[in-house]
Amino acid sequence: MTISFDAPVERIGERIIVRLPDDASSRLPSRGQVAVDASAGQSAFRTVLEPDGRRGHWLRIDEELQRVLEVGEGDVMAVEIEPAEDWPEPDVPSDFRAALDNASDGFEVWTDITPMARWEWVRWIGATKNPQTRERRIEVGISKLRAGKRRPCCFDLASCTDPEVSKSGKLIDAS
Repeated sequence: MTISFDAPVERIGERIIVRLPDDASSRLPSRGQVAVDASAGQSAFRTVLEPDGRRGHWLRIDEELQRVLEVGEGDVMAVEIEPAEDWPEPDVPSDFRAALDNASDGFEVWTDITPMARWEWVRWIGATKNPQTRERRIEVGISKLRAGKRRPCCFDLASCTDPEVSKSGKLIDAS
């Protein structure tokens, strides 16, 4: 099922994003993160759409993709997405990666879980601006992995958890 849409490129703080129109987002299989095969312009890529906390989704446009597509804030982007069965590997933050590397007994569970589950761990750890909370989540995460837990618990998978672009679990409006 290919979903096509046109949407404006927005800037929230330093981040460049595209919000999916409601009709495109409603066709996705989850209100949480969704792995997709996407294309825009001449570029095809696999990525993970993030939830906006309002039953919708948004697409991160990193610097490389912004350069390749030659898009900027205010441009309208034509995008096609198709939900993907296979998830890409998440970028594991260096502090969490170091903790995993030092916890060989927890690393076994980490390598055995699905990429989707690894995305959930990375999201949970990164869903705070407070450095002490983040450090504590890494400690708790390693402890849970050592105990065989395959997923973090107790957070809303449909909320927007990126602290750079969200407030109270919702994607903030563009500036």
